[in-house]
Amino acid sequence: MAIFILNINNKKHTVEVAEGTSLLWVLREHLGLTGTKYSCGIAQCGACTIHIDGTPMKACILQVDNFADGQNITTIEGLSTQNDHPVQKAWIKAQVPQCGYCQSGQIMQAVALLNENPNPTREAIKAGMNGVLCRCGTYLRIIEAIELAASTPKQES
Repeated sequence: MAIFILNINNKKHTVEVAEGTSLLWVLREHLGLTGTKYSCGIAQCGACTIHIDGTPMKACILQVDNFADGQNITTIEGLSTQNDHPVQKAWIKAQVPQCGYCQSGQIMQAVALLNENPNPTREAIKAGMNGVLCRCGTYLRIIEAIELAASTPKQES
């Protein structure tokens, strides 16, 4: 067992787990951040997508050992405190979820896409979302929600 200090959702967390433990299991089982889902376990479906320093990554294949040196880890719970991130709001307005299992991964991927390209074409959306699977097939609603979030005026902070 080893002790790791992780920066998750702008908060420091200390966990004691075996070296090589999946970051996904640390998030879900040790910290109770269950919005990040386990599905395939081999980084093929994207349900476990989180951000590491703003870059979308699949938590199921990441080892906790690699994130104890200060990277910023953001989960779906860290996007907003009131579930009012523009992408989350667009997801609701477009009625994207069917079963909902992949939605946190979809949203995290969409946020990263829009951070990189605030006004993507439909083809750029398809390419940017390619790594997250939806078993229910709500891809058209996912695209609609991303287009809606992209067209929403940004608030000045």
